[in-house]
Amino acid sequence: MPKFAANLSMMYQEFDFLDRFQAAANDGFKAVEFLFPYEYPAQVIRDKLDKFGLQQALFNAPPGDWAAGERGIASLPGREEEFKRSIDLALQYAKILGNRHIHVMAGFLSQDQDVEKHRAVYLSNLAYAALMASREEITILIEPINTRDMPGYFLNYQHDAQRICEELGNSYLQVQFDMYHCQIMEGDIAMKLRRDISRPIGGIGHIQIAGVPTRHEPSDGEVNYPYLFTLLDELGYAGWIGCEYRPKAGTSDGLGWLKPYL
Repeated sequence: MPKFAANLSMMYQEFDFLDRFQAAANDGFKAVEFLFPYEYPAQVIRDKLDKFGLQQALFNAPPGDWAAGERGIASLPGREEEFKRSIDLALQYAKILGNRHIHVMAGFLSQDQDVEKHRAVYLSNLAYAALMASREEITILIEPINTRDMPGYFLNYQHDAQRICEELGNSYLQVQFDMYHCQIMEGDIAMKLRRDISRPIGGIGHIQIAGVPTRHEPSDGEVNYPYLFTLLDELGYAGWIGCEYRPKAGTSDGLGWLKPYL
């Protein structure tokens, strides 16, 4: 039976952030994820998790200047020291919140920039992140993101992400498989899950879902999620499935798709 984590950055926006934990628990979720926790002391969030019986599944390392449009710094030359500090901070939060996965965003690459230079920086930074995380038995995740929602993002395809993991050869570096992004860029989701989920190096450490093409509820759109959930059970996936979608209206009103799995 698949198990689902509410993404509190996108769901329950009818509530203030710290009130979303109770709302998710009231709807039957047993875990949550979100983009960034750094606006709040880690213990404040931990207290919410404990109060409402929730597990923390995932959050992202600091992404640079998000308000200015940055979406990660891992592949950006000249930002290496900032990147190291961001990993140190993320690990401090993870040790308190209890999650075993941290997503590291790559950042943007413009057409006039040197791809190989960015890739070398990316691999070096990921090697550092995976080494530091391994000491806490925490896994670093990298995620291919579609070019429609995020034009210029450095990492777009599942096979590229898996190749990076293989090159670095650290079992504490895996791929975050977002079915929404994969469907837009590549399709053939089921075969990619079969190919990648159990790789000895790399593999799939976390999964996220949303309806395609609207990014609303997973019951909305072209992807047959019930089929894919059954497949994940067959493949032995035991991790959380993050619900990273924008509800059409009220979050709770749109959870009919979830009821068979509670």
